[in-house]
Amino acid sequence: MKDTYKTIAYPSEEILFKEKNSKFFGYAFPVTSEEEIKKHLEIIRKHHYNAVHCCYAFQIGTDKIQFRANDDGEPSNTAGAPIYGQIQSYGLTNILVVVVRYFGGIKLGVGGLICAYRTSAQMALEAAEIIEKTVNTNYSISFNYTNMNKVMRVIKEKNLEIISQKMETSCEIEITTRKKNAETIFNIFNSMYEINIKLID
Repeated sequence: MKDTYKTIAYPSEEILFKEKNSKFFGYAFPVTSEEEIKKHLEIIRKHHYNAVHCCYAFQIGTDKIQFRANDDGEPSNTAGAPIYGQIQSYGLTNILVVVVRYFGGIKLGVGGLICAYRTSAQMALEAAEIIEKTVNTNYSISFNYTNMNKVMRVIKEKNLEIISQKMETSCEIEITTRKKNAETIFNIFNSMYEINIKLID
């Protein structure tokens, strides 16, 4: 089971590509939701308020993939598709790539546009730090305080990461584990007396 994916660590620095007086500014952002994507696009549109086109492509998700390519007024498939092609060629997900164009007075033609948007997207991704992340599963474990040592021993032995914890008479801990180990971890806690484990979506 593949439980890793590639994305970028941080937003890339702005890049600039010039072609026949047209300027193309490229950006790449790590994202996990459409809300984040909308916010980034709003900020870029405000920053480049007098630009003609703000074209982009994104892909989010690991099991269920969501993606979109937007030409923003450029001829069909000359901007969004080549940008998305670069996301695919780098094998990335949870990413947004935006290319803003200032028209320089000379038409580039379909081939020229495809090349310019593809190159700008590539430069934005080259300016970013590509990292590999694990696909994780999160569980909530609830138990009485008397069972604390039992639970903590498993967490320590299996090197599980604690996301949050609530320690009172009844305790609740949220843990995360790599997807490939998830079933094993579930079975360990599930077989323990007086300890409840449930999957967090």
